[in-house]
Amino acid sequence: MNTQKPIKRHKAIQPLSRDHHHSLLLSWKIRTGFSKGVAPERIKKYADWFFVNHIMPHFKMEEKYMFPILGLQNESVKRAISEHRRLTRLFNQTDEISKSLSLIEEELERHIRYEERVLFNEIQQAATEPQLQKVAEMHDDEKFLDNTEDEFWK
Repeated sequence: MNTQKPIKRHKAIQPLSRDHHHSLLLSWKIRTGFSKGVAPERIKKYADWFFVNHIMPHFKMEEKYMFPILGLQNESVKRAISEHRRLTRLFNQTDEISKSLSLIEEELERHIRYEERVLFNEIQQAATEPQLQKVAEMHDDEKFLDNTEDEFWK
């Protein structure tokens, strides 16, 4: 039985964790689409939209305002940046769509779990209140807007 206590996120980091929740749902949508036999092109169209509208802005936010708190030479930060690059390459892949989507589904979920369980904890412990305030100011925490044009996962 897992007795891990829930992680108490600083208020400034909570919007980034909410972004992670929506990206975990993308992984679930991809899995669900495959299990329902949805054409990979339909799933890819949604995944591309999600990448441009949610994941890329999130990556930029983390890399510009969160990761510098630990420094770009920090091993956890280096790993996260490397994973951002790998995920970006997978999203930009235009051949072998099914394989790319399958890898996105797995690697995106693994990446988010790493950031939530390891990297964000390190950042939260190291950050000063002014640094956290800057993160809060720079993150646009508007209500999540989904693309409901083709809800293939339903």
